[in-house]
Amino acid sequence: MSAWLTQHRAALAAAFRRLSSAPLSTLLSLLAIGIALTLPAAGYVLLDNLRELGNRASGVKQISVFMDIGASRKDSNDIENRLREINKLSGNLNWRFVPREEALQRLQKTEGMAEIVASLPRNPLPDAFIVEPQDSEPAALEALGQTLSAWPKVAHVQLDSAWAKRFSAFLRLGRLALTLLAGLFAAGLVAVTFNTIRLQVMAQAAEIEVARMIGATDAFIRRPFYYYGALQGALGGLLAAALVLGGLRLLAAPVSELATLYGAAFTLHAPLGQGIAALTLGGALLGWLGAQLSVSLSLRQVG
Repeated sequence: MSAWLTQHRAALAAAFRRLSSAPLSTLLSLLAIGIALTLPAAGYVLLDNLRELGNRASGVKQISVFMDIGASRKDSNDIENRLREINKLSGNLNWRFVPREEALQRLQKTEGMAEIVASLPRNPLPDAFIVEPQDSEPAALEALGQTLSAWPKVAHVQLDSAWAKRFSAFLRLGRLALTLLAGLFAAGLVAVTFNTIRLQVMAQAAEIEVARMIGATDAFIRRPFYYYGALQGALGGLLAAALVLGGLRLLAAPVSELATLYGAAFTLHAPLGQGIAALTLGGALLGWLGAQLSVSLSLRQVG
């Protein structure tokens, strides 16, 4: 076990030496890898922020439940008890009761409606509930809307499911496009690592031949190149994370100012530690894959 750790430690040290021996070449390779990972990563982050912005938009996942005009306060209390029962089962339901008096006062404050409301002989507005489920999927919203509409003394249930479906379809299309883009850039990252390590193997062909003559195994020869590819990919992933965070920092103030102009409060959310770790590990895996393919092909030619 000690010998195995010593060999891997030596291979890792050799990979670091190769990275530092040609700083300009290493920097250019890291920039290529970082940019290749930045574009899809930034796309996923922006799409996630767009999803949150859409969920925050007024009325996106609200269900308006209008009672019968003749419903009593006891009927409204019965509806509220039913909502509590659903919340006990799912734990993801919020609601707000809007009495008809409050609705009439809001209507009266609307520009141009004060005289009309004053001329009405009685309050024509019903009691209502504004229900906000945490699950904003169109299918879940429609299922809940159908359940609410079947309750007694409920006259109408209003839900903009068409908007929710369009928004959900847009997000699915965006994820698919980003997945295809990520696949293309991942192939480019593997190609960059493949070419870099192939050149190194060819440059060290004589050393590899001598190492084989004195009994070095292929695993011993391959190991430093594998570490080199993984390190290069991991550093490229960290660079991509830094670029994404820097871009979000630059965009944070203009986006917040734009949201304020529209009477909303929104802040761009940056990827957390898990996202940065995933980007780094993904870069390391792709770098290792490129190194594995390159070394396997190049050693056959050297041998």
